[in-house]
Amino acid sequence: MSAPIRFRFAEFVLSPRQRLLLRNGVPLPLIPKYFDLLHLLVRRRLDAVSKQDIFAEIWSDVVVTDGALSQAVRTLRRALDDDSREPRFIRTVARHGYQFVWTEVSEEPDAGAIAQQPALPEPPVETVDSLVDRFVAVTATGRAGEDEARDLAERLHQMGTAGAMARIGSKPGHAVAVALMRDARWNVPGAGDVPLLSDAEAWSAVFALGRLRLSNVRAQVARRWASAAGAGAIGGALAGVCGGVALYLMPMSQAQLQSSLALAAIGALAGGIGAAGVGAGLAAAEALARSRRGLALTLCGAGAGALVALFAHALLQALLEGLVGLHLSYSGGWLDGLVLGAAAGAGYALATRQPPGGGLAAPSGWARLKTVAIVGACCAAASAVLALAGRLLVGGLVHDVAQSSRDARLVLAPLGHLIGEPDFGRITRAVLSAFEGATFGSALTLGLTRR
Repeated sequence: MSAPIRFRFAEFVLSPRQRLLLRNGVPLPLIPKYFDLLHLLVRRRLDAVSKQDIFAEIWSDVVVTDGALSQAVRTLRRALDDDSREPRFIRTVARHGYQFVWTEVSEEPDAGAIAQQPALPEPPVETVDSLVDRFVAVTATGRAGEDEARDLAERLHQMGTAGAMARIGSKPGHAVAVALMRDARWNVPGAGDVPLLSDAEAWSAVFALGRLRLSNVRAQVARRWASAAGAGAIGGALAGVCGGVALYLMPMSQAQLQSSLALAAIGALAGGIGAAGVGAGLAAAEALARSRRGLALTLCGAGAGALVALFAHALLQALLEGLVGLHLSYSGGWLDGLVLGAAAGAGYALATRQPPGGGLAAPSGWARLKTVAIVGACCAAASAVLALAGRLLVGGLVHDVAQSSRDARLVLAPLGHLIGEPDFGRITRAVLSAFEGATFGSALTLGLTRR
């Protein structure tokens, strides 16, 4: 195993082992991902490193946009006192990526501690008041000035969040500025809090923050939503096939093998609709909420689940009445969707960490399988509790509809014999519902975490 090394270039020292970047012996604070990015560029300084390679190595566990990478490079340039127009250290390679271009980089063993100097206060080139005036004016120009506005927001955080916010709050029409300060604080180590609800333009600031965060990850959210819906449909179809085959193999069952196709179609429809709704809620929550992420995921999952359950129940009722004249007496499906969506959101929050600096969690390998298992288990437990409380998921509804019709081939009572019940009793319903919930949660998570 090779000994760890550190890098010296110009007046800087980069120590990967000690996670330090020093300028003339003074530590410069960087958030972990930005430090890792600088280390990658310095380590591979002979190469123009592509964006794909950067995302794969630095953001392997999270989905971020090109804008997040640009933000990271801007922060590094500011720390290195670099200029994008005449770069000394980091060169932008058009339509490809970035390269570290300082030629005189020395490597030495990273063994002992590095002598550090206390940071000396430097007189600000601009005052907080002048920066705030520029910042509020730039935010009024819309997305055209967003890059400059983000840079100013980070500089204001470095000069003191509380003082900057006091001045920003006194300016008329400052909602967008507050939203940008709130978003930028994640990129500045030591930045203070930026309260929203106590601001004079609170609701405008909340709306601006939501629009800002969604606009940056809109394409990623749409892809995750579509992937979740597709995975949910596939998972529902597979669950239906498994149920149909098990029912066909049971003694005393009137089901035919092709019944599994009917159950697969029902499962695909229910799984696709459910995963589309809950997946949209979870993707939106993760994009919008960085503070209280777990609560946001749980609440948005619950709300989306309730809404999609209402829609699915109304659609099923219309189909049954229109096709076979059967009225479905079961009501309150929104509660089932709410509980199942909340379980999915809570499990997802439990299994994935808040991505530092924003972005959407995207665990891979064993971490992804662990996430799938945790969310599946949470949904299975919630579904079993619902069944024991007398609530019906897809399997229970199929059984009740089949009992009410002339054709009893899809009556699921024979499945009770698998666990020793003479009929489709509470335990059978609970086991079947747990299987449905586990399949739904696992498929939903596989879709959401697809890169």
